[in-house]
Amino acid sequence: MREAINNFAKQFEYQPVIENEGALKKKKRLIVIGMGGSHLAGDILASIKPSLGVIAHRNYGLPEMPEEDLKGSLVVLSSYSGNTEEVLDAYSVAKERSLAMVVISMGGKLLEMARKDGVPFVQLPDTGIAPRFASGFSLMALLKIAGEEELLESARKLSGSLDVAQYEESGKALAEKLQGRIPLIYASSKNQQLAYNWKIRLNETGRIPAFYNVFPELNHNELDGFDTREATAGLSRNFYFIFLQNMDDDPRIIKRMTAMKTLLEEKNLPVEILRLEGDNALHKIFSSIILADWTSYYVAANYGIGENDAHLVEKFKKLIEQ
Repeated sequence: MREAINNFAKQFEYQPVIENEGALKKKKRLIVIGMGGSHLAGDILASIKPSLGVIAHRNYGLPEMPEEDLKGSLVVLSSYSGNTEEVLDAYSVAKERSLAMVVISMGGKLLEMARKDGVPFVQLPDTGIAPRFASGFSLMALLKIAGEEELLESARKLSGSLDVAQYEESGKALAEKLQGRIPLIYASSKNQQLAYNWKIRLNETGRIPAFYNVFPELNHNELDGFDTREATAGLSRNFYFIFLQNMDDDPRIIKRMTAMKTLLEEKNLPVEILRLEGDNALHKIFSSIILADWTSYYVAANYGIGENDAHLVEKFKKLIEQ
């Protein structure tokens, strides 16, 4: 795991190749289907270039859309392992409905089906890492498929500009603050995908409960849950609030973060504002993801959780396979 984090920036050196590229159909929108870390690339692309109309689907089958819209979309089936149940189901549905498809995978059943059916695909490198650590590979593949050469070149520069080691001590220090706490990760709706990925890293790597929400919606409901009184004070005692602040956000969102921090601290609830920093949008996103990786790595270490300890998710998969 430590090696996967340290080597993350090298993923942006990856030169994706679209196999069977002649069969790749250009469409006006992308539907990226994947679970967990495999849909992060779609979330990022939707965030930094909304004009592409990227739709991320995290479920079985296809999004509920008019047939005409589905026909006008390229269905991107993304599964690092190639064996994700929901993605395999979506592949079958898309094939049955004769939709334009392309696959991103390291191997498994998904790649086997793509080869058999003549579906274009990008085969990701098999480096033995968990899917959540392979977001660089997935993003490079998606940008290649989308024909976003300018963004692809920008991402490639991260291999030299993203200093992974610089975030280790900050991640270690944050992990210490999270000891005995449940993180609540908040960001603007524009950076929702980032807050979500902080959450899943703390879940999967750190093996602790963690939750996320977005401004401004959370100020209209969730905030009231922390209006602690004598009878409810104990319910919030173990929360630790992390605000992911991007100075490119709407100034009104930044104002909301500041005001909410004041209110929470008046209730003796700890708040950490982590400002996104970097040369551009991609640099900001992946710098924050690296900090999340180091934080969750040290959270697990502080709780004595081993890298090879059984995951509850794996036990769950065996149960639903019965």
